[in-house]
Amino acid sequence: MKALRITRHGAPEVLEYADVAMPELDANSALVRVHGASVNPSDVKNVSGHFSQTTLPRIPGRDFSGVVEQGPPAWRGVEVWGTGGDIGFIRDGTHAEYIKLPVAALVRKPAALDHAQASAIGVNFVVAWLGVVDYAQLREGETIAVIGAGGGVGGAVTQIAKSLGCRIIGIDRHPVDASSPAGKRMHAFVPFDEHAAANVRRLEGLADGVDVVFDSVGGVAFEAALGMARRRGRVVEISATGRRQVELDLIDFYHNETQLLGADSAKLGVVESARLMQAIAREFDNGKFDAPVIAHRYSLAQGREAYEAVAQGTPGRVVIVP
Repeated sequence: MKALRITRHGAPEVLEYADVAMPELDANSALVRVHGASVNPSDVKNVSGHFSQTTLPRIPGRDFSGVVEQGPPAWRGVEVWGTGGDIGFIRDGTHAEYIKLPVAALVRKPAALDHAQASAIGVNFVVAWLGVVDYAQLREGETIAVIGAGGGVGGAVTQIAKSLGCRIIGIDRHPVDASSPAGKRMHAFVPFDEHAAANVRRLEGLADGVDVVFDSVGGVAFEAALGMARRRGRVVEISATGRRQVELDLIDFYHNETQLLGADSAKLGVVESARLMQAIAREFDNGKFDAPVIAHRYSLAQGREAYEAVAQGTPGRVVIVP
């Protein structure tokens, strides 16, 4: 089969478009024909050598949508989707014509999404769900501030929060497109600058802060995120943009009784991620979530170009369609 492969780390040009052996199945695995696989910033970082757990040679790629071709009879011909912090890192990933998966990782793709759309959900929605639902335990009627609302994870957070019946304050350096899934769900927008925390507290009813802050930026946004949280508010961190060492006023922190939570979807393998993908699939099929906009599609042979587009920060979701 054809696949993208790395034998050494570096810029996207180290990716090889190569013939590799078909995966060998056992009784607990299935073979999925990949019909769509998105390229995430974490995939680019993986190729560059950012993740110490990655073993070489390796086929990268975390997110996918496809059809089961071999495996248990009940699964053959079924459209499935998924993601995982192990595929593309310690087991071969999705940027190939086929991927071998544990049967326990198989999840039916939402009928509402085509394969390209479905392949652009995994990483963003899993870390959003992990932080919002599992860790922060956002509840109906609460208010959430989303730093980086215009990004992939931030957009997923807004969709999840809206489905829970919450008030959403979007925060970003640039205005969020009002017609986008995130833009349609936000109740207010606050520009991200040195006054962001104070401006959030100036909004009606938010003088004491918000219940939850989901900070998809981190690093340069960390202090602002803490400044938006009400007493006993929850702050979720998933990134460290700009700097990884941050400061906080410890007295203000414990006086406010702030709960600080880290969320890392890479800790969830493809089997562990299946539970979240099932929950996310139900929301898509129930019409509560909107499909992502696919901005760029590449063939597998154009894999380097796809990675380069993501590395350069090209707006929109980038998908490889083998």
